[in-house]
Amino acid sequence: MDESDLDDADRRILEALQSEGRLSNTDIAERTGMSTSPCWRRTRRLEADGYIQRYQANIDRKRLGLDVLVFVLVQIDTHSETEAAAFEKAVASYPQVISCFSIGGGSDFLLQVACKNLDEYADFSMTQLRRLPGIKAMTSNFVLKDIKSFEGWPIPAA
Repeated sequence: MDESDLDDADRRILEALQSEGRLSNTDIAERTGMSTSPCWRRTRRLEADGYIQRYQANIDRKRLGLDVLVFVLVQIDTHSETEAAAFEKAVASYPQVISCFSIGGGSDFLLQVACKNLDEYADFSMTQLRRLPGIKAMTSNFVLKDIKSFEGWPIPAA
């Protein structure tokens, strides 16, 4: 099943769950104008087909004391599969790295890193990130203000 197979009812279910993941099937059915049985079957199908990957809570990072958010651009020396895989495996093991993307353009990877303060980030970047083999260059871009945080994917219209 791909995006073109989604109908309006599927889209309404995805929108409802993306805005509030703790909705009961009855609540989803009410919000989407469906009866409960077809709504339950569609939701399970959306899960099975991989549209819904998991349910989680959005937690305020600052309430957890994670006051520093940094976007780190990384260039690696060579583009061998072995070196890239080693970098990816190492980065995935760091709890401070909350997301990592392989990108095109002037850099090879974009990391999103959350730390308690600048000292913690400095320590992490110098003792962990910069010591990874194959790093050619690394640029840290500090978030000054959250203007719009991720709230969910735009659900394409039919």
